[in-house]
This record gives sequence, structure tokens and C-alpha cells, in this order.
Amino acid sequence: MIFGPDHRFRGFRAGRFFALLAVFFVFSFGGMVLLVGLDQQRVLDATMRLQDQTVSEIIRHQRLARNLEQLRQEGERVFAASTPQARQRAMFVVALVASHPSVLEHPKSAELARQTEMFLSNALSQSTDNAAILGAYYEEWGRYAARLSVLVDDVSIQGVNLVNTDLNEVAATMRLARYKLAAALGLVGLFLLIFLILLRQHLIHPLQVIDRTLSTLNVDSPPPVFDPSAMSEIQAVEEAIGELHASLLENETARVSLELLANQDGLTGLYNRRHFMSLAEAEVVRAQRYQRSVVVGMADLDNFKKLNDTYGHAAGDAVLRALAALMRDSFRQSDLVCRYGGEEFAFVFPESSQAEAHVLSERFRRRCASFDILLPDGREVCVTTSIGLADASESSLEDALRRADAALYEAKRLGRNQVVLAEAMTPESGA
Repeated sequence: MIFGPDHRFRGFRAGRFFALLAVFFVFSFGGMVLLVGLDQQRVLDATMRLQDQTVSEIIRHQRLARNLEQLRQEGERVFAASTPQARQRAMFVVALVASHPSVLEHPKSAELARQTEMFLSNALSQSTDNAAILGAYYEEWGRYAARLSVLVDDVSIQGVNLVNTDLNEVAATMRLARYKLAAALGLVGLFLLIFLILLRQHLIHPLQVIDRTLSTLNVDSPPPVFDPSAMSEIQAVEEAIGELHASLLENETARVSLELLANQDGLTGLYNRRHFMSLAEAEVVRAQRYQRSVVVGMADLDNFKKLNDTYGHAAGDAVLRALAALMRDSFRQSDLVCRYGGEEFAFVFPESSQAEAHVLSERFRRRCASFDILLPDGREVCVTTSIGLADASESSLEDALRRADAALYEAKRLGRNQVVLAEAMTPESGA
């Protein structure tokens, strides 16, 4: 919260405060109060416009400038990346930023973002994985980057000009009021001095603080802290910002928790079947689009039913958790691993030939066969796995999984504890 739980001072309402000042001014100086009151209303209108409209416009310009700068940076990463995967990730971010609502609603930015995305996409499609060909596009990219930088500066300046316009109007109105009061009594000048000090301290300065806070408000920032304000309206806005930040944190926590529940297997912590199929389908489609190698695999623990019958289901769960941890340690970070069902697991090896996938699978099979698993009752067991592999470079994911499953059963038939390729349907390692 912005204030502590014992804070009881709610401040006074700005409207009542200025109304009292106006009454005092009317009774004190008669006709002069009408002219000054008009000037005061102009100041209030400008400051309210600054609060209600200009702040949101400045935030919109800042968001657009950040997105354009990110578009330029990701374009640089497309050329600077050392691997096709990194270039594709950078290109994916370019596409996301180019389609961001803040970019699309700004015609000039939308057109330049579209041209930039088309240029980068064309450069990648022409060069595939040949860095030398991609480098030939870098000089032209420099012109796009320069245009993006200029546009970032223009958008940032526009945002600054928005607040300058309102503040200049406020300043001009205040100067006009001082001219009108130049011939008035010293008490009028004192009144205005007090009024301006209060306005600066209790309205403009808090609004500036609120503007800066809103510009940086996100789930990674600490809770906003404000100095206690004397005006209840400012207090209400500050408290609302604190509640908004707390709500952002709660929503982010809930989102992460829901994502974990939706995507992970509760026992092993691996991807569940539904999420794995979604990721695997995208990986196979990507590999086929860019004519890259991809291999899928199916693995099954040997004699798992016998283990459950001998040691109990708690022991079976412990074995599954231990094997899941061993899989994460044995395979690459880019490989997809899931608990497909029961004691069966599925894999996707991106950018891998059958020979490379065999090496990874064989390494896991050997480590599994020599891995002693501690059961809850203190006993140790050793289990083996049978693995089937199938190339998915030219087939659907479902067909590749079906062939990998057939290879898995062939490995079982040949004596278990083996890796079998679907095409050869012969064991790739001994028991």
C-alpha cells in the first residue's frame, strides 16, 4: 500500500480548497477575482488535461518508442545471431513487435515496421542458414535501422512536446495572471504566491511523480511509494496505483501457476501430453518448412508393471520421477521431453539427424541401465528402457510417433533395453 495501515489523514478535497480561496478573493478584491478566477480555471483545465489525457498520450508515445527500438535491436540480432535458431527467435520477436497495437495505430510506424519485417523475412528466406549470404543484406539493413532510430527520436520528441504544450499553457496563464495583478495591492500578490506554491506542491509535483511511476509500473518493479499528499484526489490516485501494482503481481503469480498446471505433468514435472503435442507439432512444421532434420522418439520402462507389483505404486512413482530427472540431464536443452502416459515417454530432437538422435538416446539408455534409484523404503532398484526413433522430416507428427512406437515395440520384442530406428527396425545397441 502507499500509506501504512495506521494512516488516518485523508486530506482535503481540491475543489473545496480552491472554492474557499475563490470566495475569499471575491470578498477581498471584488471585480479582480473574476479575471483571476478565469485564469485559475484555465490552469485547472490544463492540469486536468495533463492528468486525464496528456499522461496517457505520453505513455503511448513512450511505449511506441520502446517497441520501435526493440524492433531495431531484434533486427540487429537477426544478423548478429550465430545460429539459425537464434535468428528465427529474433525474427519471431520482430513479427510480434511489428504487429503490436501501439505500432499498428501509428501509420508511419506501422508502414516502416511492415517494411522492416518483410525485409528481414526476405533476407532470412534467401540466406537460409548461410551467414555469408545473410551478411550481404546487412548494408541495406543499416538504412532500415537508421530510419527506425530517426522514428524513435521523432516519437520520443512528440511525447515530450505533448507535455510541453500543456505546461507551456499553464505557464502562460500564470504569467498573464501576474500581469493582471501587477497593479493590485500587495495582498493580491501574496495570495497568488501562496496559491502557486500550493499548486506546485500539491498538484503538479504529485502528478509528475504519478506520471513517472506509471511509466515504469510493471510486475518486476517494487511497489510504488509516494510522499503523503494533502489532497484527497491525489491520495486516491496514488492508492489506486498501489492497488494496480498489487493486482499485477497477483495476476502474474496466478498466470504462472496456471501455466505450470496446464503444461506440466504433475508427477514428473515434464511436459504433459497435450502441451507436448502442441510444441512438437510446431517444431515438426518448422523443420519441414525450412527443410531441417527432426527426429521423434518413444521410450518405455521395461518391466514396469512387475516393479509396481513387487515394490508398490509409491516405488513406481519414485522411479518415474528419477527417470524424468535423468532425461532432463541427458538430453539437450532444446529437446522436447514429455510423459506420454503411464511409464511411456516421448521426445523430439530438433535439428538432429537419426544418427545424432541415436547418440543422445543411446547415452540416456546406458545411463538409465547403470543408474541406481533410491526407493522410499530405502531399497535401490535399477531399471532399463526400450526406445524407438523415427524421422519426422517428411511426415506428420502423428505418423512419426506411430512409427517410433512400432520401433519401440520392436525393441521390446528383441529383448528390451535397446534403441531401434523405425526405418531399419533393427536394434542399435545391445541389451
